[in-house]
Amino acid sequence: MNLRKIGIGLATLFVMFCVFFTAAFGFIVATNFENIGKAVNIISLIKIHSLKELSAAELLEGSMKGMIEALDDPYSAYLEPEVFKEITERIHGTYAGVGLLITIAEDDLLTVVSPFKGSPAHKAGILSGDIITAIDGRNTSDMDLETASNLMRGKPGTKVTLTVYRKNKGEKVYEITREVIEIPSVDGEIISENPDVGYISVSMFNENTGKELAEKVEELRLKGMKALILDLRNNPGGALQAAVEAADVFIDSGPIVHIKSKYNTEVYKAKKGKTDFPVVVLVNEGSASASEILAGAIQDTGAGILVGKKTFGKGVVQSLFKLEDGSAVKLTTAKYLTPDKRDIHKKGINPDVVVEMGHEETAQALLNAPDTEKDAQLKKALEILSKKLQ
Repeated sequence: MNLRKIGIGLATLFVMFCVFFTAAFGFIVATNFENIGKAVNIISLIKIHSLKELSAAELLEGSMKGMIEALDDPYSAYLEPEVFKEITERIHGTYAGVGLLITIAEDDLLTVVSPFKGSPAHKAGILSGDIITAIDGRNTSDMDLETASNLMRGKPGTKVTLTVYRKNKGEKVYEITREVIEIPSVDGEIISENPDVGYISVSMFNENTGKELAEKVEELRLKGMKALILDLRNNPGGALQAAVEAADVFIDSGPIVHIKSKYNTEVYKAKKGKTDFPVVVLVNEGSASASEILAGAIQDTGAGILVGKKTFGKGVVQSLFKLEDGSAVKLTTAKYLTPDKRDIHKKGINPDVVVEMGHEETAQALLNAPDTEKDAQLKKALEILSKKLQ
């Protein structure tokens, strides 16, 4: 072992470490010199004694990940360049993978919020509420969201094995073939059994959702629609601006959402004009984030009636900050409040009319939507709208 080289390397690393932290956090360095000394000591121990060799850059990257982990926030993460690129592609509506939105539940379990409709995971039978215990045999306990997401993504045509636990059903192993996930966020039609009622499902919110929703509403109106069922069940959310634009289709004036950050509160207001027909919105425990912004805005403003089950309860907003090397930091930077300033984070939104449906029952109904025979929540929505149209 060349101790002289190690000593020079440690000195260089120490300078890099101090420059990095002094540039970013001068005051913190001054008031936490003891802890910084401890950090340098740990670096020294790793360089001298650890069997695994790490470069200075790798050690510094590890320290950056550690800072994010100290937030104890499942939605904040350090994103390596390839992961950030894939997230950007997903926001724009396309990526390669299995089509799942996942979260770390309060019990630290990797949990499915919702599969995207028509995705490989959806077709395989994975449901909201399922717990992913392993990905390609790798245990997910203590795994962060970005690592899990990255393991499930890959080249189209390749396979990934997910071990999934479902309450009262036990574990099951799914071998799923990855596909390029095209996410047409809005779909709809006139309900054949009741041609006065239109049905529109929104599977997620990407940059085109607001425009697509407005166009679909107008298309169905021209076909004779006099009332609308808007289906947000198992909608995992997406872009905040898309949710605001979607809400603007139904609300004539006033707040759509309040975004409360560390230093100020920004209010997004309706601009376009209220629809002139009754609306029922279907929600469930898979309705999260941006879909809750839309559902909460419609409920608080009286623009429609919510039917189904309590929503997921993700009421915080993340921002992506791109770094020079193509990596990025994702931070929870704000929480959103409904027009009546309700904080729904970890609480969800209670529907106006509760109609119970199980995970598998809902998944099957969505696959065949609009299923007026087997979909109890849809049937209740039709019943409500039929009375309003009398």
